[in-house]
Amino acid sequence: MTREIKLGNKLVGDNHPAYVIAEIGINHNGDLELAKQMITAAAHAGADAVKFQKRTPEVCTPPDQQKQMRETPWGYITYLDYRYKVEFNLEQYQEIDRHCKSLGVDWFVSVWDEQSVDFMEKFNTPAYKLPSASLTDHNLLKHVRKTGKPVIISTGMSTMSQIHKGVEAVGLDNLIIMHATSAYPCDPEELNLRMITTLRKEFPNTPIGYSGHEVGLVPSAVAVALGASSVERHFTLDRAMWGSDQAASVEPGGFEKLVKYIRVVEQGMGDGVKKVYDSELSSMKKLRRVTDAE
Repeated sequence: MTREIKLGNKLVGDNHPAYVIAEIGINHNGDLELAKQMITAAAHAGADAVKFQKRTPEVCTPPDQQKQMRETPWGYITYLDYRYKVEFNLEQYQEIDRHCKSLGVDWFVSVWDEQSVDFMEKFNTPAYKLPSASLTDHNLLKHVRKTGKPVIISTGMSTMSQIHKGVEAVGLDNLIIMHATSAYPCDPEELNLRMITTLRKEFPNTPIGYSGHEVGLVPSAVAVALGASSVERHFTLDRAMWGSDQAASVEPGGFEKLVKYIRVVEQGMGDGVKKVYDSELSSMKKLRRVTDAE
């Protein structure tokens, strides 16, 4: 069985270019025009897709946190009110859909509850993402699977047992599993990139990706060398903007470099078969003193 699935018009898996996702998430702070600027910048940087987060605030915000007060760009408001402020409505997502189509970039969302899945069924997005926090929400996993779309799951803050149970709930068909560590930003010592290799062994027919929250670009390129078939990084126009995810995000210039690094890594991986290249022949003739018969 081939380790690949199709997202939109692109194949994702072994022997295909890594599918690069710019996770806008809620870094737009509820501003549609800012979101559109971010989409444009991500597309220019070479992202294959942009991703948002979709929640039903009264469902996803724990009751004991709903009335907690916090400082926000909209003043000192409850956590529940803040959650409403960063949610886009139907008309706004329709504009996001039009904007992405005009740029030729895929878009989809991380869904946090069943109502959000039903809301997103109004759009023809190529996949659904389940955040790490929802890996143990088997009812949500099964609800997403009923849509028939490809599913991407993240594995941060989870044990191997929880990963296996989540995969069992959602099924292996049309699935991508993303290695992640849910710290924002993540300390290099906790990235544990070898988990990509572990997951490839545990799920031999399933594309394995990497959702990175580190500061910097190198680990995400290394993830591709280790076999990650998709890479997701949080994206922002300015890391100094307000928001909890900004510090672990990549700005447009950095994201463009990341895509270039990933493509260079892919070119450099080769097939693992030793050969003498034509480009080496002149050096061999000039530098080798002793030749041996083949």
